[in-house]
Amino acid sequence: MEITLGALSAIPLGEGRAFAVGKRRIAVFRTREGQVLAVQADCPHRGGPLADGLLGGNTLICPLHARKFDLETGKGETEDCSLETYAARLNRAGQIVVELRSLDG
Repeated sequence: MEITLGALSAIPLGEGRAFAVGKRRIAVFRTREGQVLAVQADCPHRGGPLADGLLGGNTLICPLHARKFDLETGKGETEDCSLETYAARLNRAGQIVVELRSLDG
C-alpha cells in the first residue's frame, strides 16, 4: 500500500521529518544529495526521535545516544539494533510517497 505524506519541499536538504501514518510514525530524510529515505521514526534503543538526528550521507546518528544507522538498509552499528525501512519515492507533483506492507503495526 502506498501513502502520500506531503511535499518534499517541507524537508530541507540534510534533514528529516516525522509523519504519523495510522499507528506508525515514519521518519523521512532528504539527503544533501537529494535522495529520499524513510525509516521508523523512533530509535529501537531508547525511543529517540530519529527525525531530529544528524544526517551525513546515508548515515543517521540518533540524537539521544549517538547510535548510528544506515538509512538505506536500516542496519545499526550493532546487530541487535536495526531500523524498519520503507521504500520512498517522489510522485510527479513532488509529493513524498512511501510503501507500507500494512497499516496495522
